[in-house]
Amino acid sequence: MSNSSVSRTYIQETPSTLLAWIVISVFILFTSLCIAIGAGSIFRPGYIALSLAIAIFFYLRYPTFYIGFTWWIWFLTPLISRLIDYRSGFDESRLILLSQYLVSLVPIYTFFRDLPKSYRQGGLPFILGFLGVLYGFLIGLVKTSPMTAARSMLDWFTPIPFAFYLFINWRNYPQYRQSIQRTFLWGVLVMGTYGIVQYLIAPDWDRFWLISTKLTSFGDPVPLGLRVWGTQSSPGPFAVTMMTGLLLLLNATGLFSFAAAGVGYLSFLLTMVRTLWGCWFVGLLTMFSSLKPRLQMRLIVTILVIAICVIPLVTMEPFADAINSRLQTLTNLEKDDSAKVRQKIYEEGIGKALTNGLGNGIGNTFVVDKDGILRPIVIDSGILDMFFTLGWFGAIFYLGGLILVLHQILQYTEFRFDSFMAACRSIVIGCFAALPGGSVMLGLSGIILWCFIALAIAGHKYYVHQRITNNLYS
Repeated sequence: MSNSSVSRTYIQETPSTLLAWIVISVFILFTSLCIAIGAGSIFRPGYIALSLAIAIFFYLRYPTFYIGFTWWIWFLTPLISRLIDYRSGFDESRLILLSQYLVSLVPIYTFFRDLPKSYRQGGLPFILGFLGVLYGFLIGLVKTSPMTAARSMLDWFTPIPFAFYLFINWRNYPQYRQSIQRTFLWGVLVMGTYGIVQYLIAPDWDRFWLISTKLTSFGDPVPLGLRVWGTQSSPGPFAVTMMTGLLLLLNATGLFSFAAAGVGYLSFLLTMVRTLWGCWFVGLLTMFSSLKPRLQMRLIVTILVIAICVIPLVTMEPFADAINSRLQTLTNLEKDDSAKVRQKIYEEGIGKALTNGLGNGIGNTFVVDKDGILRPIVIDSGILDMFFTLGWFGAIFYLGGLILVLHQILQYTEFRFDSFMAACRSIVIGCFAALPGGSVMLGLSGIILWCFIALAIAGHKYYVHQRITNNLYS
């Protein structure tokens, strides 16, 4: 789809969105009905097919709806998966989660059509990222089975074409900005509220799922005993999503945004993911330092109001003990087991990773268990994961693309007057800060990293174009 055709679509979109909302209503009705009657055998393939069909329809006719719909599929599908498992039996293959990747890959035609010529438009980081992933996939095909390589390829590859779609259609930056700001405002409210409910009562479907998966690191399947993972499949991706939404909420105004921030910050703390707490703080400092003094003062006022809303919540029981005990470990890392484990991973893994020239290939982070189910191997470092998986050759391309785009973003000046762009940059830097502690370039976290990279570039290109246009007609 060309930039001009997308722009024309936006002009026509506003008065005719009734059809889009009808489609969404049908999707919600289908999902609710199948969960209510426990029709798992019908629902799982039906959910995948219907969500993909809706995504294609929105992509062709309602681009902003497509962007919002894709985010909501990522936000809620893991929870929907647990609900249908509880009603109709646990599905170890977790087939329904395929819908998230398929919906995000809808712009793949645009990606392959425009990627070669995007070099002149600033698309080199996407080209380098894709080349690194392609190399890792080819090595994975040789060293593993096609099934395991393809499954892991979804996590590595999917964020790039979806983000590229936002980048290549940079003329629609204002619409993307409005859509994503609104989507994350509602997303933080919904996901944050559910996260608090999950901690307080441990719903039956979450307990059933936790017992079925035997994930002991998520806590005990009892009220007040869980590490909150909210609507996601684990605390890490949920924390990255909440970090992103909370940084975006610093741009929002009104009582509704403060209510969303209240539940958002509380659920974010209840994830107990200290690395992401620190990354949020890094993002906050980055955002504050990039704004003009007037916008800095507005940001300070926003932070003070949010603090007034959040502090009473985190200091009352039953939240205070859990959060405070986790905070205290930050000052006593010598006795912290998870810190020791991560230190050991680096001590044992860094030498192997940096001497692995060819790499193990994409797919070697998955194993097939005795039941024939693909299960991931967790590597608590995005940096080590890149070198283990992609080797030196692939990592130079992939990591080089990320470093190049970070350098570009740091040179932009539009952050000083566009607080959304400032939030995009703070999110990107926050994700970069998380790389030593986790593979935030994969799956939902990777979608967030690459998408906000794309939005920052798109915003810059949009404002440059506006300045050139204004100079021509002034």
